[in-house]
Order: sequence, then C-alpha cells, then structure tokens
Amino acid sequence: MTHSVNTLAEPARPTLTDFYRTNRGGGLFSESVSQWIGAAFADVAHRLGLRPTALTIANLILGLLTSVTVVALAGPVATGRVPAWLVGIVALVGWQAAYALDCADGQLARVTGQGSPAGARVDVLSDVAAQIALVAALTATAVAQSPSTPAWLIAAFAGTWMVNLVTSVMQAGPNATSMVTSTSPLVRLVKLTRDYGAVIFVAALVLFFAPSLTTWLIVAFTAVNGGFLLASIAFAARASLR
Repeated sequence: MTHSVNTLAEPARPTLTDFYRTNRGGGLFSESVSQWIGAAFADVAHRLGLRPTALTIANLILGLLTSVTVVALAGPVATGRVPAWLVGIVALVGWQAAYALDCADGQLARVTGQGSPAGARVDVLSDVAAQIALVAALTATAVAQSPSTPAWLIAAFAGTWMVNLVTSVMQAGPNATSMVTSTSPLVRLVKLTRDYGAVIFVAALVLFFAPSLTTWLIVAFTAVNGGFLLASIAFAARASLR
C-alpha cells in the first residue's frame, strides 16, 4: 500500500516584470526608466520582507537629504567654492532614486495586496514634503546664482509646481479623464513636460552643466504648470456644463 503526501505548492515569487506591469504610468520617461528602477526596488523589498510604507519613508528621507544638500551648497556653487557638477550628480542620483522608490511602493503594495488607505495617505503626504524640499532647492539655487530673481516668480513657481501632484491625485479615482487621450509618439514627447521623472532629470542636468540658468528653468516650469492648470480648469468647466 502506497501512501501519498499532499503538499501545497508555494506561490510563485513575483518577477521584476510582475511588479512593472502594475505601474501607474507617469509618462514616457517614467515608464521607460523610473518605473523599471522602481520594479527592481520593489522586487528587492519583497525579497527582504519589507512593507510598502518602508519604501515610502525611504523615498521621503532620500528626497529630503538630496534637496537639503542642494540648498546647503547653492551658495558655495555660486561663488565657485564647490563645483557645479558635484551638486548635479547628487541631484541626479538622489532625486531619481527617490522617485523610483515612490514608484516602487505602489508596485509592491499592488502585487502583494498590502495597500491600505493609511499607506496611501503616507505616500501622498511624503510626496508633498519631498516636492516642497525640491522646490526649495531649485529656488535657493536660482537666488544664489541671480539675487535679483523676483519674489513673485518664486511664489508662482512654488504654487504651480504642486499642480502635478494635485492633478495626479485627482486622476487616481474611477472618473479620471485626460485632456489629450492620444498615445502617439509626438504627443508622448510633448507630455514629457508633465512627466515628473523627466522634469527632475532636466533640473539635475541644469544644476550639473549651467546652474546660472536655474532662474530660466523656474520660468519654464512655471509657464508649463500654470498653463496646464488653466487648461485643466477650462477642460473641467466645459465638461461640467454639458
């Protein structure tokens, strides 16, 4: 008489692709770079048994440390005591890694089923804190490089910068819509101006190669985000009047 032993097969470990497939987009750059790095972070975190909030906090800490470093070195860079390329590398690596961690926490939560309302709140609040620090870093650099930078421009830049974050939160619900639904290569290239991964990449390149142009970078970001805000208001108002 033979005896059989019933064993339950262990569930397959999620792969890098499994994590990536749950990404929430973000734009051409984010999908091609940031979300893949995020998937790698999520995979490592899963192997270590970390919860998504651990990645959220790591994103917050790294983002804050990077921006504080840029702020602290803004003056020395302007006077030539610290090379601009050094700060540029810190910004490039730090901001991109922090953003990838921001991508990773959501991927890990969705794949492992560990998402929660509290975790989502921590994620959004951490994003707000990290982006306030980033705005401070860019404005500190602009003022250090060009002390005549007008206060109204800094205020407008700080206010319109949050348009990205606010609209991304609003787009998370079941009634999310897009003003431009086309996914053609040309449209996706244009939308890079709204892609957070691409935006912080460009910001870091300016800090690396030409920090003296940071004021003009702020002007460009303010124009793009302000224009998008006005267009979004018009789009929503038109829809509500139908």
